[in-house]
Amino acid sequence: MATLIVTDQTDRWPADDPNVTVVDPTAYITQSQYSDLRGAKVFNLCQTYRYQSVGYYVSLLAEARGHRPMPSVGAMQDWKTRSIIRLITEDLDDLIQKSLAPIKSNRFTLSIYFGKNLAKRYDALAWRLFNLFQAPLMRAKFLLEKDRWQLSSVNGISAGDVPEAHWPFIVETSLEHFSKRRGVTKTKKTRFDMAILRNTDDPEPPSDEAALQKFAKAAAQQGMATEYISREDYGRLAEFDALFIRDTTAVNHYTYRFARRAAAEGLVVVDDPTSILRCTNKVYLAELLTRHKVPVPKTVVAHRENADTLGEQLGFPCVLKRPDSAFSLGVVKVKDQAELDRKLKEFFADSELVIAQEFLPTDFDWRIGIFDQQPLYACKYFMAKGHWQIIRQENASRGRYGKLETLPVELAPRKAVQVALKAANLIGDGLYGVDVKESDGKFYVIEVNDNPNIDSGCEDAVLKQELYRRMVSIFVKRIEQKKAGVE
Repeated sequence: MATLIVTDQTDRWPADDPNVTVVDPTAYITQSQYSDLRGAKVFNLCQTYRYQSVGYYVSLLAEARGHRPMPSVGAMQDWKTRSIIRLITEDLDDLIQKSLAPIKSNRFTLSIYFGKNLAKRYDALAWRLFNLFQAPLMRAKFLLEKDRWQLSSVNGISAGDVPEAHWPFIVETSLEHFSKRRGVTKTKKTRFDMAILRNTDDPEPPSDEAALQKFAKAAAQQGMATEYISREDYGRLAEFDALFIRDTTAVNHYTYRFARRAAAEGLVVVDDPTSILRCTNKVYLAELLTRHKVPVPKTVVAHRENADTLGEQLGFPCVLKRPDSAFSLGVVKVKDQAELDRKLKEFFADSELVIAQEFLPTDFDWRIGIFDQQPLYACKYFMAKGHWQIIRQENASRGRYGKLETLPVELAPRKAVQVALKAANLIGDGLYGVDVKESDGKFYVIEVNDNPNIDSGCEDAVLKQELYRRMVSIFVKRIEQKKAGVE
């Protein structure tokens, strides 16, 4: 991928780097050699990013040409959005407090040049902000309020706003940045690039290492390069054609922000932000499935006004679920009214609404894996030994999970697959794991999970490598459609 620095101050940059081209903004906007260039990374260092200025049009035209500008027009808007600033402050709070603790003043300004500051002690904070706000040159301002530092503003700054004494550092840092970007070489030319977001510290990730390697192998066979990324790589999303999230997702979480940013950049995203939003809230799912007459256990959306009728409506035992529960956390079975009252009080402290369901005892749940509105795999997830759920959270290792059995989709009960498809298709066309219970010959959808587990030797036990080939082919088809302008 060609790298362009578009700047009014072309004389400041070394001319001896064959991998970086320094371009005057007028030339970039008007000359056909740049409008015809494919797949370029554009570092916009113009004098201003003001609306409809030359700097604004450099990024706007770069996006229209299929180039990848930094900053993008979207990033320019993010700088002005207070809600984004607040969200970032929450995400980086620990790092902000630790980095700025020695400062005696109640105000602090951090200059960030290609992810670095002149003072090395601020590099960790500078790098995180660079990845989040996407500007080669930026300035972050902080205020000390009630003994805690708050991020008050972040802005991209133009080349003209940089002190003269800082320029040698900027040039050095930029060349180091470009050098690192070239550090990974491909052994084979590929058509597309996919980022796989994962968290190596997650003790129970959605896919194990062996499964990810199988996916990478299938991708390479279809002309797609894969690269693992972490939460530190937010700023690199525009380098890729697709994002596959293999990290545990939640709405108030960096995985959701990755999904949203990738979608805004035009990447094919699994899980897409809409699927994350819909699947991770049990109240939404209950309303959606009931409205569309998908069979579910008897369900009541509980609130303080109807709490005293739940026992009568559902009987005992019954099940309570926090709206954002996952992996059996925040899901409890209550045996009588006293326990119900106690748990409701606890749950209502965090959420105004809680899901209450009748209890359907079964030896196992069906898990139907669905991608692109087609079933991929069918598994029986058996309950953990001596427990009513497939995960026994209090067990750290031994006996934590029930056994698993994978079947060809064609041999799974037809009605289980049908209700799973109906439920998943209400969410979208992403990758879902639909949990279905069979009781008295009837099938009930328990929940639709985004980001379902796909582990080597488990969900792929029947299709083996073919499972990954099918998944990759869906990514490839969607990337091709996006590049052809087909939605």
